[in-house]
Amino acid sequence: MSDILIRNARSVLTMDDSSRELQGADILLSEGVIAGIGTRLAAPGAEVIDAADCVVTPGLVNTHHHLYQSLTKAVPGAQDALLFGWLQRLYPIWARFGPEEMHVSALTGLSELALSGCTLTSDHLYLYPGGARLDDTIVAAQEVGLRFHPTRGSMSIGESAGGLPPDSLVEGEAAILDDCIRVIDAFHDTSAGAMVRVGVAPCSPFSVSRELMRDAALLARDKGVMLHTHLAENDEDVAYSLAQFGCRPGQYAEDLGWTGADVWHAHCVKLDGQEIDLFAKTRTGVAHCPCSNCRLGSGVAPVRAMRDAGVRVGLGVDGSASNDTGNLMAEARQAMLLQRVTRGADAMSAREALWIATRGGAEVLGRDDCGQIAVGRRADLALWDVGGIEAAGSWDPAALLLAGPMTARHLLVEGRQVVRDGQMVTVDLPRVIERQNVLARKLAEAL
Repeated sequence: MSDILIRNARSVLTMDDSSRELQGADILLSEGVIAGIGTRLAAPGAEVIDAADCVVTPGLVNTHHHLYQSLTKAVPGAQDALLFGWLQRLYPIWARFGPEEMHVSALTGLSELALSGCTLTSDHLYLYPGGARLDDTIVAAQEVGLRFHPTRGSMSIGESAGGLPPDSLVEGEAAILDDCIRVIDAFHDTSAGAMVRVGVAPCSPFSVSRELMRDAALLARDKGVMLHTHLAENDEDVAYSLAQFGCRPGQYAEDLGWTGADVWHAHCVKLDGQEIDLFAKTRTGVAHCPCSNCRLGSGVAPVRAMRDAGVRVGLGVDGSASNDTGNLMAEARQAMLLQRVTRGADAMSAREALWIATRGGAEVLGRDDCGQIAVGRRADLALWDVGGIEAAGSWDPAALLLAGPMTARHLLVEGRQVVRDGQMVTVDLPRVIERQNVLARKLAEAL
């Protein structure tokens, strides 16, 4: 791997412990890490990237996604539904997936993330129809070149047992735990700079049993991997918890071992003050998904209150069946705007929202080697061209979320270029899109 020298960046937003912002700086990348930061760095033989018109940030971090859903964007009958009705419309479509659908949809979703400046993403895959496996998405991430934190999700309670998903999409709990062990043993990498780490992720309180939640936590801690699920997403979710378990979602999570620095929950729109304090005290993380929460009418998560209490918060684009896009830069802007519209224009700055999208997400995923620009950290960087129309007239080009591009000019992961001049370089994206659209049409025609 050749060294890369990013030369004369207009601004560098480091997101380091001092929140330094540098002007006219160079960044040297070598052997997958940031080897130097300064001015007029010497790097004989290095490939040079001219960043004179660019703001450089750490690569964005996506803490919650369902990549397979990129095949079911804007499905009629699901466009205007609340969460439970939305799921019931889509489950029969997802039941027709197989390995190719999982692989191609992941290629599409990962490429969309890369173009929006994302270098590290999680994924929550909780259904495995037609012989699909988590492996199908991991292979896709290796092709695209993003750092990947897939989670082995699951559903075990079908309609016949009082659950929401159809029986055809649920699995036996012993088989679920066995496959969790298989994928962890096959793919989880504990080394510094790991490109793949695996988590354990029962889907939600309304699709798995209390026993599976408890057993999954025990398994994850035995294996030293992280835990992830959906929690307190909307009023229906909270009502289900009260009716079925006699407690709020936060207490349910605590009782089953689902709090701690090795746990992060998606959404958490309806956490109350006690639950926020619990998450802060236990260092439990939250994946905030503002666009999906708006799309499904779930509400506005109390991110300002979470951050003020000390809760670790990252961003998630969620699945493209509920977003309906996968642009993490747009997600960061939406997070900022929602806090402002509910709490006032000073509730969240552009820089804080960008911090949540980078350093915050890395902390939620337990990656202290990512999320900031500092010597020794991984060479995961996004370069944003502020010489175009989006930032024209801006007095503060570093305030990207106020006036800046939504697509990265260049993206580097582990010191390798994934996006160059706004185009994917690791996969043949037009061919991927063509196949994605063929598969989507087949799914529609089958109904």
